[in-house]
Amino acid sequence: MINLQIICYQNVTKLTYVRLLYRKMNLKDFTEKIVPLREELLKQARRLNRNDDSAEDLVQEVMLKLWNMHDSLENHHNVKALALTILKNKYTDLWRHRQLELGKESNYEAATNDYAAETNDEMAIINTIIKHLPPLQQQIMTMKEIEGYEAEDIIKITGCTAESLRQNLSRARRRIQQEYIKMTKVRIYETDRNINQ
Repeated sequence: MINLQIICYQNVTKLTYVRLLYRKMNLKDFTEKIVPLREELLKQARRLNRNDDSAEDLVQEVMLKLWNMHDSLENHHNVKALALTILKNKYTDLWRHRQLELGKESNYEAATNDYAAETNDEMAIINTIIKHLPPLQQQIMTMKEIEGYEAEDIIKITGCTAESLRQNLSRARRRIQQEYIKMTKVRIYETDRNINQ
């Protein structure tokens, strides 16, 4: 552990001198301050894991990690909270590893895959709507939102005014929103009808 002692000297000219004294935690300090946390860590590990052998392994990994960081433990105001956080993180890593070994996909990954599929469906709907816009609105919307052109560039390419560009983009966005709402309502109705059959 680093014991940090700051000694400040101030003279008449208001110059400040700071002297830092520190020492590293040795085995004796570690044994006195950290090892007593072992029993509480073991209780928490048993609550998390419900397996005595695995709980013991987790605690041993936590103690080893704490020993590896013994030079900086003094910087932590609450070493007990640090130890419990390390334990929880080690348990999470162990749980994820077991899930991968069992070949199960985590809920997070499943949710991510569902979200990606849903986003792709939404983009397909929006692209279909854009294709059915009036030609000028379709061109302007594609250039602005899909291809990423700036308004000044679109004005130069199409030859329209800034006001005309703003109005056409506004109309196109409003139409896309209205059509999207209609199409998703139809999809929801059809999905519900198929589920109830």
